[in-house]
Amino acid sequence: MASVELSSSDSSAILQEILVSLKTIKQDQAQLATAVDTINGRVNVLAGVKQAQEGIVVSQTADSKADQQQTEDKKSTAAVPRNGDSVSVSSRPETPKHSSTTSKIILTSYPGQAGIDPLPMDWGNRDPHLRGPVVVARNPSTIRRRNAIGAHGGSYSIYYALAVASKNIDTDHKPDFTNTEPAASIGPFPQWSDPKKIVAMDPFGHLAPWLFKNYINNENVEIRPTIAVTRAHMKLPELEDSVRKGRLVPDGKICLNESGELAVTKVAVEPVWYLPGVAERFGIDEGTLRRSLFEHTGGSYPELITRNDIKLFLPPIGGLTVYCFGDPAKMADPNVRLALRVHDECNGSDVFGSDICTCRPYLIFGVEEAVKEAQKGGSGVVIYFRKEGRALGEVTKYLVYNARKRGTDKASEYFKRTEEISGTRDQRFQALMPDVLHWLGITKIDRMLSMSNMKHDAIVEQGIPIHERVPIPDEMIPEDSRVEIDAKIHAGYFTTGKIMTMEELNSVQGRPWDDMDH
Repeated sequence: MASVELSSSDSSAILQEILVSLKTIKQDQAQLATAVDTINGRVNVLAGVKQAQEGIVVSQTADSKADQQQTEDKKSTAAVPRNGDSVSVSSRPETPKHSSTTSKIILTSYPGQAGIDPLPMDWGNRDPHLRGPVVVARNPSTIRRRNAIGAHGGSYSIYYALAVASKNIDTDHKPDFTNTEPAASIGPFPQWSDPKKIVAMDPFGHLAPWLFKNYINNENVEIRPTIAVTRAHMKLPELEDSVRKGRLVPDGKICLNESGELAVTKVAVEPVWYLPGVAERFGIDEGTLRRSLFEHTGGSYPELITRNDIKLFLPPIGGLTVYCFGDPAKMADPNVRLALRVHDECNGSDVFGSDICTCRPYLIFGVEEAVKEAQKGGSGVVIYFRKEGRALGEVTKYLVYNARKRGTDKASEYFKRTEEISGTRDQRFQALMPDVLHWLGITKIDRMLSMSNMKHDAIVEQGIPIHERVPIPDEMIPEDSRVEIDAKIHAGYFTTGKIMTMEELNSVQGRPWDDMDH
C-alpha cells in the first residue's frame, strides 16, 4: 500500500482544526460551569424558602419543573467554594430509613438564606448581652438562630447522635438547669474581653443559661453551658504516702486528713473556637484553617466552607479540667504565689500506672506541690487536657511502644519511631493552651511544674511570665521511663541537672519485653 505524504500546508491546516476544536470544547466547558454555578446560586436561595422545620433539603441541579419533581431520583450538586475556586460535590440520595427525626437530610446552609437568622455574635465584647450567646443546637426551634458550627459535647456529640438514632433520648428534651449554677465565682476578668487572649473557649460558658435566659424562655432558643464549676474531694493513694512521709501535712481545709484526702474546686471546659483568633494564633489565614478542618474531619462540617459569616466552631475533641486547691479567687490575685501544673492526658500512666513514662508521677508531684502552695496562703492549680499520646492517640502510642520494644529502645532513638509512624513527634500544639489561664485571671506563674519547652513558650508568648520552672524529682522517675525523660531533656526540655551527650544517650535503654513473657 502506497504511503501518503502530507505537505506542510496540509499539516498546518489539520493542526489549526484541532486547535479550533479544543478551543470550542474549552468554551463549552466554561459555559457549562457558569450555568451550573448560576443554578446552584438559585437553588441556594430557593432552599431557604422551601426550608421546613426539619431543615434544609438537598440542593438540586434541575432548572425545570419536571426536573425538580424528579430530583430524588437524580444526582444533586452543591457548589463548595475552595479558596476562590468551586468544586462540584455530587451525591445520590439513598432510600430514606425510619428515623426519630426526619426523612430529609440537612446538608448545609448559606449566608443570607431565607429563614436563616443567626443571633449576633461580637466575640470579645465586654458586655455579654452585646457579645451574644453561643448557639449551636440543631433542633427545629434553634437551627435558624445558630451562630456556631459543630455540636455541644465535643467528641461526646457522637454518643448523643447514637442516643437519638436508637431512640434513647427525646430530641424535644429541654435541659433543666435548676441548682446547676457554678459552685465558685470566677471572673469576669479583663482578659475575657480581649479577643486575642481567649480564642478556644467561651469565657461566659459557665453562665450561659442564666445570662441568656430571655432567649431560652422568650424565643425558645436552646443555649447550653460549655463550662461547669463544682467542688469535690480527691483521694489518690500516693498522697497518703505523702502524708506519712511528711511531704504533705493535713490542715483540715485543703488536705483534710491523714489519708491525704483533698478538697478541690473543679472546672470542666468544652472547647469553643473563635476561628479568626485560632488562625491568627497559628499564623495562618482563616480560609486555610476552615478548609483543613473541613477536609480532615471527612467533610463533616460543610458550613466551615459555606458559612463564612459564622466565626465559632465547637470541634469534636476533648476538653480540659481545672483542679484548683485553696481559694479559687486567689488564682487571679497577683499578690499571692501560684503553682501550676499543665498536664496532658496519658491514660496508660495516669489511670493504670504504666511505668514507661513519667506522666502519673509528675501529675502526683504537681498535685502535691499545688496543695503545698495553697496551704502557704497562695494558690495551686493543675490543668488536665485531653490530648492522649501527644494528641496522636493511644493507637499510635502503642504502635510506637511495639516498635521501640522490638527494636532498639534507646533514648537516642526515642522520637524517631514516632515520627516514622505518625509523621510528627507531637501534635499537642500548645498555642491554645494558655486561654484557660487567661480565663482564670492568671497574670503570672511563680512555680511552673513542667519541663516542657512548648508549654513554657506558649504561656510566655501570651504575656504571662513564669518565674520558676520545677522539674520532676529524680526519685519519682520510674526506671523504664528514663528513655523518655532523658530524650526529652536532650531535645530541649528544661532541667536543673545534666544534659546528656548523644553518646551518653545511646547508653540509656528501656526494659525489654523478655521479663514480661514468663
